[in-house]
Amino acid sequence: MSIAENLAQVKARVAAAAKACGRDENDILLIGASKMNDADTVREAIAAGLPACGENRVQELRDKNALGAYEGAELHFIGTLQKNKVKYLVGVVKLIHSVDSVELMQAIDKQAQKLGLVQDILLEINTGAEASKSGFRPDELGTALYEASKLPGIRVRGLMTVPPICVDGTENIPFFQLLKQLFVDNSEKKYDNVYMDFMSMGMSGDFEAAIACGSNMIRVGTAIFGQRHYPAK
Repeated sequence: MSIAENLAQVKARVAAAAKACGRDENDILLIGASKMNDADTVREAIAAGLPACGENRVQELRDKNALGAYEGAELHFIGTLQKNKVKYLVGVVKLIHSVDSVELMQAIDKQAQKLGLVQDILLEINTGAEASKSGFRPDELGTALYEASKLPGIRVRGLMTVPPICVDGTENIPFFQLLKQLFVDNSEKKYDNVYMDFMSMGMSGDFEAAIACGSNMIRVGTAIFGQRHYPAK
């Protein structure tokens, strides 16, 4: 199937998932996870109606952005971010999804203030308590939001999670429900620079379950672009 056909199929699945839980499909942002897809492929997806692109790697984002690959779509960063690469993203991407430490928040704030702007971010929560994954523990979120409230160069717009790999997308429902509960609980608290607007959760294999649990940003790669082909080691 072509990218346009894949995208149409994904959008139909989003619409069906939203309808099933009484939600408006237009309230859910579909982000194409375009890792390892070249500039022409990204342009093809945007031309077919992809509203937003998300990149996992800073250098790949920079290379494709220099070629104008993302014109006509929002650009998000969804991968693990090192503090020394913050300068390449602040003021360039609409939203950084994967902010996983107070130190990273501080680095983003410093760069944003240097540029005279405010960078929107999401805080990544390690809902599966996996040692191999980054993110704040659920019990660290309150402290993280308090620290964020002291940083005028950032604006926390919500939460993000990457749950454990699963065979059946419904297996991740407990992790999605945990993020939703954290989102609701902290929406009631008042912090400067914090606005609980977005939950970024759900990928190709589980986004219907994520939508049922309240996600309003889904990060879909292979279902749109096809299987990634990783170079042999």
